[in-house]
Amino acid sequence: MENYVLIPSPLGVLQATWDDGVLTALDFVDHQDQVDERAALSGGSVPSFVGRLTEELEAYFSGALREFTVPFAFIRGTIFQRRVWEALRAIPYGSTVTYGELARSLGFSAGASRAVGSACGANPLPILVPCHRVLASGGRLGGYAGGLWRKERLLAIEQAQPR
Repeated sequence: MENYVLIPSPLGVLQATWDDGVLTALDFVDHQDQVDERAALSGGSVPSFVGRLTEELEAYFSGALREFTVPFAFIRGTIFQRRVWEALRAIPYGSTVTYGELARSLGFSAGASRAVGSACGANPLPILVPCHRVLASGGRLGGYAGGLWRKERLLAIEQAQPR
């Protein structure tokens, strides 16, 4: 059974979801009706990693953390999406790549950039799996499931320089 807890952040409320004691999603919640109605906090049992996640998020937002250590699992997603999500984890803190560069790093042509962008948009663990570090061609921000203003803020926290 999926469980969740809401975590306040400088970018709005985050919903951390876990299943069988493993973090499976981290979503921005802009409106209360976006809280996953299927998920329910069962028995008040919150895994210990939730406290660590909250501490790590606070440290990240203050600029003091570059890499998250909270364990997580991709329990959904296609094989292609999971390849993209794993590749996102290799983009260093404060760095950016384009969707085309990410596609080529996975062995595809730059023409696969739309598919890579779509996989980035389906990333279940934004911030921890840094899809915000991927830019459109020419260094434009492109899209971000959490909103472009959040992508801008995340890149500013990391002092990442758009290309």
